[in-house]
Amino acid sequence: MIVVLKPAAEQRDIDAFIGMLKAQGLGIHESRGVGHTIIGLVGDTARINEDSLRAYHIVDNVMRVQAPYKMANRAFHPEDTVIAVGTAEPGCEPVRIGGGSATLIAGPCSIESEEQLTGIAQAVKAAGARILRGGAFKPRTSPYSFQGLGKQGLEMLLAAKKLTGLPVVTELMAVSQLELFDDVDIIQIGARNMQNFDLLKEVGGCKKPILLKRGLASTVKELLMSAEYIMAAGNENVILCERGIRSFDQYTRNTLDVSAIPFLKKESHLPVIVDPSHACGVSWMVPALAKAAVAAGADGIMTEVHNNPECALCDGEQSLTPDEFAELAAVLARYAAVEGRSI
Repeated sequence: MIVVLKPAAEQRDIDAFIGMLKAQGLGIHESRGVGHTIIGLVGDTARINEDSLRAYHIVDNVMRVQAPYKMANRAFHPEDTVIAVGTAEPGCEPVRIGGGSATLIAGPCSIESEEQLTGIAQAVKAAGARILRGGAFKPRTSPYSFQGLGKQGLEMLLAAKKLTGLPVVTELMAVSQLELFDDVDIIQIGARNMQNFDLLKEVGGCKKPILLKRGLASTVKELLMSAEYIMAAGNENVILCERGIRSFDQYTRNTLDVSAIPFLKKESHLPVIVDPSHACGVSWMVPALAKAAVAAGADGIMTEVHNNPECALCDGEQSLTPDEFAELAAVLARYAAVEGRSI
Protein backbone atom coordinates (compact mmCIF):
# COMPACT_ATOMS: atom_id res chain seq x y z
CA MET A 1 0.00 0.00 0.00
CA ILE A 2 1.18 3.52 -0.82
CA VAL A 3 0.20 6.70 0.97
CA VAL A 4 0.91 9.96 -0.85
CA LEU A 5 1.21 12.92 1.49
CA LYS A 6 0.29 16.49 0.66
CA PRO A 7 3.18 18.79 -0.33
CA ALA A 8 2.45 21.11 2.59
CA ALA A 9 2.58 18.36 5.22
CA GLU A 10 4.72 19.39 8.19
CA GLN A 11 7.41 17.08 9.52
CA ARG A 12 5.90 16.73 12.99
CA ASP A 13 2.63 15.56 11.44
CA ILE A 14 4.49 13.14 9.18
CA ASP A 15 6.40 11.71 12.15
CA ALA A 16 3.17 11.23 14.11
CA PHE A 17 1.51 9.56 11.12
CA ILE A 18 4.44 7.18 10.63
CA GLY A 19 4.46 6.38 14.35
CA MET A 20 0.79 5.44 14.18
CA LEU A 21 1.45 3.08 11.26
CA LYS A 22 4.44 1.44 12.95
CA ALA A 23 2.33 0.87 16.05
CA GLN A 24 0.12 -1.33 13.87
CA GLY A 25 3.07 -3.58 13.04
CA LEU A 26 3.72 -2.21 9.55
CA GLY A 27 7.10 -1.67 7.95
CA ILE A 28 7.60 1.85 6.59
CA HIS A 29 9.47 2.95 3.49
CA GLU A 30 9.63 6.73 3.14
CA SER A 31 10.47 8.33 -0.20
CA ARG A 32 10.73 12.07 -0.69
CA GLY A 33 10.22 13.28 -4.24
CA VAL A 34 10.20 16.74 -5.77
CA GLY A 35 6.56 17.44 -5.03
CA HIS A 36 5.35 14.74 -2.65
CA THR A 37 6.40 12.49 0.19
CA ILE A 38 5.40 8.87 -0.36
CA ILE A 39 4.98 6.40 2.49
CA GLY A 40 5.18 2.75 1.46
CA LEU A 41 3.54 0.28 3.84
CA VAL A 42 5.08 -3.18 4.00
CA GLY A 43 3.43 -6.08 5.81
CA ASP A 44 -0.15 -7.22 6.33
CA THR A 45 -1.95 -4.26 4.78
CA ALA A 46 -5.17 -6.18 4.08
CA ARG A 47 -6.57 -5.12 7.45
CA ILE A 48 -5.80 -1.42 6.85
CA ASN A 49 -8.83 0.68 5.94
CA GLU A 50 -7.98 3.00 3.05
CA ASP A 51 -10.74 5.47 3.87
CA SER A 52 -9.43 5.83 7.42
CA LEU A 53 -6.00 6.76 6.08
CA ARG A 54 -7.50 9.22 3.61
CA ALA A 55 -9.21 10.98 6.51
CA TYR A 56 -5.85 12.25 7.83
CA HIS A 57 -5.40 15.90 6.93
CA ILE A 58 -1.87 15.34 5.55
CA VAL A 59 -2.89 12.48 3.23
CA ASP A 60 -3.42 13.23 -0.44
CA ASN A 61 -4.08 9.71 -1.78
CA VAL A 62 -3.94 6.02 -0.86
CA MET A 63 -3.24 3.23 -3.36
CA ARG A 64 -2.76 -0.53 -3.12
CA VAL A 65 0.22 -2.09 -4.91
CA GLN A 66 -0.71 -5.34 -6.62
CA ALA A 67 2.81 -6.50 -7.51
CA PRO A 68 4.37 -8.83 -4.90
CA TYR A 69 7.59 -6.79 -4.84
CA LYS A 70 7.02 -3.65 -2.84
CA MET A 71 10.28 -1.95 -1.94
CA ALA A 72 11.77 -2.57 -5.40
CA ASN A 73 8.65 -1.13 -7.02
CA ARG A 74 8.85 2.30 -8.64
CA ALA A 75 5.45 3.11 -7.14
CA PHE A 76 7.14 3.04 -3.71
CA HIS A 77 10.09 5.12 -4.91
CA PRO A 78 9.28 7.24 -8.00
CA GLU A 79 12.76 8.75 -8.27
CA ASP A 80 15.62 6.68 -9.68
CA THR A 81 17.90 5.22 -7.04
CA VAL A 82 21.51 6.28 -7.46
CA ILE A 83 24.06 4.11 -5.68
CA ALA A 84 27.37 5.59 -4.55
CA VAL A 85 30.26 3.14 -4.69
CA GLY A 86 33.57 3.57 -2.90
CA THR A 87 35.80 6.61 -3.11
CA ALA A 88 37.74 6.11 -6.34
CA GLU A 89 40.78 8.23 -5.39
CA PRO A 90 41.67 10.63 -2.56
CA GLY A 91 39.78 13.85 -3.12
CA CYS A 92 37.45 12.29 -5.70
CA GLU A 93 33.72 11.70 -5.48
CA PRO A 94 32.40 8.14 -5.19
CA VAL A 95 31.43 6.38 -8.42
CA ARG A 96 27.67 6.67 -8.93
CA ILE A 97 25.59 3.99 -10.63
CA GLY A 98 22.31 5.30 -12.02
CA GLY A 99 21.00 8.81 -12.38
CA GLY A 100 22.05 9.54 -15.94
CA SER A 101 25.41 7.82 -16.33
CA ALA A 102 26.39 4.57 -18.03
CA THR A 103 29.11 3.26 -15.73
CA LEU A 104 31.74 0.95 -17.17
CA ILE A 105 32.81 -2.06 -15.09
CA ALA A 106 35.63 -4.20 -16.46
CA GLY A 107 38.19 -6.80 -15.50
CA PRO A 108 39.03 -10.49 -15.79
CA CYS A 109 36.48 -13.23 -15.28
CA SER A 110 38.89 -14.89 -12.88
CA ILE A 111 41.90 -13.52 -11.04
CA GLU A 112 44.90 -15.59 -12.07
CA SER A 113 47.90 -13.67 -10.74
CA GLU A 114 48.80 -10.30 -9.27
CA GLU A 115 50.67 -9.30 -12.43
CA GLN A 116 47.73 -10.25 -14.66
CA LEU A 117 45.18 -8.39 -12.56
CA THR A 118 47.30 -5.28 -12.03
CA GLY A 119 48.02 -4.92 -15.74
CA ILE A 120 44.35 -5.29 -16.68
CA ALA A 121 43.22 -2.92 -13.92
CA GLN A 122 45.54 -0.16 -15.08
CA ALA A 123 44.53 -0.67 -18.72
CA VAL A 124 40.77 -0.58 -18.15
CA LYS A 125 41.05 2.47 -15.90
CA ALA A 126 42.99 4.32 -18.58
CA ALA A 127 40.24 3.40 -21.08
CA GLY A 128 37.41 4.77 -18.91
CA ALA A 129 36.32 1.96 -16.59
CA ARG A 130 35.11 3.28 -13.24
CA ILE A 131 34.90 -0.04 -11.37
CA LEU A 132 37.16 -3.12 -11.47
CA ARG A 133 35.63 -6.58 -11.59
CA GLY A 134 37.48 -9.81 -10.85
CA GLY A 135 36.48 -13.27 -9.69
CA ALA A 136 38.23 -14.69 -6.62
CA PHE A 137 35.64 -17.40 -5.96
CA LYS A 138 34.25 -18.88 -9.17
CA PRO A 139 31.17 -21.10 -9.55
CA ARG A 140 31.82 -23.57 -12.36
CA THR A 141 29.61 -26.16 -13.99
CA SER A 142 32.36 -28.78 -13.81
CA PRO A 143 34.02 -29.60 -10.47
CA TYR A 144 37.28 -30.05 -12.40
CA SER A 145 37.35 -26.52 -13.83
CA PHE A 146 39.43 -23.71 -12.31
CA GLN A 147 37.38 -22.25 -9.46
CA GLY A 148 39.46 -19.21 -8.62
CA LEU A 149 42.25 -18.46 -6.16
CA GLY A 150 39.85 -17.84 -3.29
CA LYS A 151 41.16 -15.73 -0.43
CA GLN A 152 44.47 -15.19 -2.19
CA GLY A 153 42.66 -13.84 -5.26
CA LEU A 154 40.62 -11.54 -3.07
CA GLU A 155 43.81 -10.12 -1.57
CA MET A 156 45.13 -9.48 -5.09
CA LEU A 157 41.90 -7.69 -6.01
CA LEU A 158 42.18 -5.41 -2.99
CA ALA A 159 45.83 -4.71 -3.85
CA ALA A 160 44.74 -3.67 -7.36
CA LYS A 161 42.09 -1.45 -5.78
CA LYS A 162 44.73 0.27 -3.67
CA LEU A 163 47.04 0.72 -6.64
CA THR A 164 44.49 2.11 -9.10
CA GLY A 165 41.91 3.70 -6.81
CA LEU A 166 39.14 1.78 -8.59
CA PRO A 167 36.29 0.40 -6.46
CA VAL A 168 35.97 -3.37 -6.87
CA VAL A 169 33.18 -5.89 -7.37
CA THR A 170 33.52 -9.63 -6.88
CA GLU A 171 31.21 -12.58 -6.36
CA LEU A 172 30.14 -13.97 -3.01
CA MET A 173 29.20 -17.64 -3.17
CA ALA A 174 28.49 -18.56 0.44
CA VAL A 175 27.58 -16.91 3.74
CA SER A 176 30.81 -18.31 5.24
CA GLN A 177 32.85 -16.07 2.89
CA LEU A 178 31.14 -12.83 3.92
CA GLU A 179 33.67 -11.91 6.60
CA LEU A 180 36.37 -11.78 3.90
CA PHE A 181 34.48 -9.09 1.95
CA ASP A 182 34.86 -6.18 4.39
CA ASP A 183 36.93 -4.10 1.94
CA VAL A 184 35.03 -5.10 -1.21
CA ASP A 185 32.95 -2.21 -2.56
CA ILE A 186 30.20 -4.18 -4.33
CA ILE A 187 29.20 -7.75 -3.52
CA GLN A 188 28.03 -9.70 -6.55
CA ILE A 189 25.38 -12.39 -6.21
CA GLY A 190 25.76 -14.56 -9.28
CA ALA A 191 23.09 -16.01 -11.53
CA ARG A 192 23.26 -19.42 -9.87
CA ASN A 193 22.61 -17.86 -6.46
CA MET A 194 19.85 -15.46 -7.48
CA GLN A 195 17.31 -17.53 -5.55
CA ASN A 196 19.57 -18.60 -2.72
CA PHE A 197 17.25 -16.90 -0.26
CA ASP A 198 19.36 -17.49 2.84
CA LEU A 199 22.29 -15.79 1.11
CA LEU A 200 20.07 -12.93 -0.07
CA LYS A 201 18.81 -12.32 3.46
CA GLU A 202 22.37 -12.39 4.78
CA VAL A 203 23.63 -9.71 2.37
CA GLY A 204 20.47 -7.79 3.18
CA GLY A 205 21.97 -7.34 6.62
CA CYS A 206 25.00 -5.45 5.34
CA LYS A 207 25.05 -1.97 3.85
CA LYS A 208 27.30 -2.63 0.87
CA PRO A 209 25.84 -2.31 -2.63
CA ILE A 210 24.72 -5.68 -3.98
CA LEU A 211 24.98 -6.50 -7.69
CA LEU A 212 22.25 -9.07 -8.30
CA LYS A 213 22.51 -11.08 -11.50
CA ARG A 214 19.45 -12.53 -13.18
CA GLY A 215 19.26 -16.33 -13.07
CA LEU A 216 19.79 -18.40 -16.20
CA ALA A 217 16.11 -19.34 -16.39
CA SER A 218 14.51 -16.65 -14.24
CA THR A 219 11.86 -14.15 -15.20
CA VAL A 220 12.36 -10.43 -14.60
CA LYS A 221 9.69 -10.57 -11.91
CA GLU A 222 11.62 -13.33 -10.13
CA LEU A 223 14.68 -11.09 -10.34
CA LEU A 224 12.72 -8.29 -8.67
CA MET A 225 11.48 -10.67 -5.99
CA SER A 226 15.08 -11.64 -5.22
CA ALA A 227 15.93 -7.95 -4.97
CA GLU A 228 12.98 -7.64 -2.59
CA TYR A 229 14.54 -10.26 -0.30
CA ILE A 230 17.67 -8.14 0.03
CA MET A 231 15.77 -4.90 0.50
CA ALA A 232 13.27 -6.36 2.98
CA ALA A 233 16.25 -7.48 5.10
CA GLY A 234 17.43 -3.87 5.32
CA ASN A 235 19.76 -3.23 2.37
CA GLU A 236 18.26 -0.96 -0.29
CA ASN A 237 21.48 -0.64 -2.30
CA VAL A 238 20.69 -3.18 -5.01
CA ILE A 239 21.92 -3.10 -8.61
CA LEU A 240 20.05 -5.34 -11.06
CA CYS A 241 22.09 -7.11 -13.74
CA GLU A 242 20.75 -8.62 -16.97
CA ARG A 243 23.30 -11.21 -18.11
CA GLY A 244 21.38 -13.30 -20.60
CA ILE A 245 19.00 -16.20 -20.15
CA ARG A 246 19.03 -19.75 -21.45
CA SER A 247 17.06 -20.36 -24.64
CA PHE A 248 16.77 -23.05 -27.31
CA ASP A 249 19.37 -21.41 -29.58
CA GLN A 250 22.99 -22.52 -29.29
CA TYR A 251 24.90 -20.02 -31.42
CA THR A 252 25.51 -17.98 -28.26
CA ARG A 253 26.11 -18.99 -24.65
CA ASN A 254 22.88 -17.28 -23.56
CA THR A 255 20.34 -14.88 -25.07
CA LEU A 256 20.58 -11.24 -24.01
CA ASP A 257 17.11 -10.02 -23.07
CA VAL A 258 17.38 -6.40 -24.18
CA SER A 259 13.67 -5.87 -23.56
CA ALA A 260 14.26 -6.52 -19.85
CA ILE A 261 16.12 -3.22 -19.58
CA PRO A 262 13.25 -0.80 -20.33
CA PHE A 263 10.82 -3.04 -18.43
CA LEU A 264 12.96 -3.00 -15.29
CA LYS A 265 13.56 0.75 -15.63
CA LYS A 266 9.80 1.30 -15.79
CA GLU A 267 8.83 -1.20 -13.09
CA SER A 268 11.61 -0.48 -10.60
CA HIS A 269 13.67 2.45 -9.36
CA LEU A 270 16.82 0.33 -9.00
CA PRO A 271 19.73 0.82 -11.41
CA VAL A 272 20.06 -1.76 -14.20
CA ILE A 273 23.37 -2.85 -15.71
CA VAL A 274 24.11 -5.39 -18.44
CA ASP A 275 26.80 -8.07 -18.72
CA PRO A 276 27.16 -8.70 -22.48
CA SER A 277 30.13 -11.05 -22.00
CA HIS A 278 28.11 -13.79 -20.29
CA ALA A 279 25.11 -13.06 -22.49
CA CYS A 280 26.80 -14.12 -25.70
CA GLY A 281 29.93 -16.01 -24.68
CA VAL A 282 31.94 -14.83 -27.70
CA SER A 283 34.06 -11.70 -27.63
CA TRP A 284 33.26 -10.44 -31.13
CA MET A 285 29.59 -10.01 -30.18
CA VAL A 286 30.25 -8.09 -26.96
CA PRO A 287 30.55 -4.60 -28.55
CA ALA A 288 27.25 -4.92 -30.43
CA LEU A 289 25.36 -6.08 -27.33
CA ALA A 290 26.97 -3.40 -25.18
CA LYS A 291 25.87 -0.71 -27.62
CA ALA A 292 22.34 -2.14 -27.67
CA ALA A 293 22.24 -2.11 -23.87
CA VAL A 294 23.31 1.54 -23.62
CA ALA A 295 20.80 2.50 -26.31
CA ALA A 296 18.07 0.68 -24.34
CA GLY A 297 18.84 2.74 -21.23
CA ALA A 298 21.18 0.55 -19.16
CA ASP A 299 22.87 2.32 -16.25
CA GLY A 300 26.10 0.43 -16.79
CA ILE A 301 27.99 -2.22 -18.73
CA MET A 302 30.11 -4.96 -17.15
CA THR A 303 32.54 -6.63 -19.54
CA GLU A 304 35.27 -9.20 -19.14
CA VAL A 305 38.76 -8.11 -20.15
CA HIS A 306 41.86 -10.31 -20.28
CA ASN A 307 45.38 -9.46 -21.46
CA ASN A 308 45.77 -12.88 -23.09
CA PRO A 309 42.32 -14.41 -23.70
CA GLU A 310 43.69 -17.48 -25.50
CA CYS A 311 45.45 -18.55 -22.29
CA ALA A 312 42.75 -17.51 -19.82
CA LEU A 313 41.86 -20.05 -17.15
CA CYS A 314 38.19 -19.06 -17.32
CA ASP A 315 35.93 -17.73 -20.13
CA GLY A 316 38.72 -16.51 -22.39
CA GLU A 317 36.52 -16.87 -25.47
CA GLN A 318 34.21 -14.10 -24.24
CA SER A 319 36.89 -11.73 -22.97
CA LEU A 320 37.97 -8.55 -24.74
CA THR A 321 41.60 -7.53 -24.89
CA PRO A 322 42.52 -4.21 -23.23
CA ASP A 323 42.78 -2.57 -26.68
CA GLU A 324 39.37 -3.89 -27.70
CA PHE A 325 37.89 -2.60 -24.44
CA ALA A 326 39.42 0.85 -24.99
CA GLU A 327 37.86 0.98 -28.46
CA LEU A 328 34.48 -0.11 -27.10
CA ALA A 329 34.60 2.43 -24.26
CA ALA A 330 35.14 5.26 -26.75
CA VAL A 331 32.17 4.10 -28.84
CA LEU A 332 29.91 3.73 -25.81
CA ALA A 333 30.79 7.25 -24.69
CA ARG A 334 29.46 8.56 -28.01
CA TYR A 335 26.30 6.44 -27.71
CA ALA A 336 25.64 7.74 -24.19
CA ALA A 337 26.29 11.34 -25.24
CA VAL A 338 23.43 11.15 -27.74
CA GLU A 339 21.05 10.90 -24.77
CA GLY A 340 22.95 13.43 -22.69
CA ARG A 341 24.53 10.75 -20.54
CA SER A 342 28.13 10.17 -19.56
CA ILE A 343 30.29 7.08 -19.19
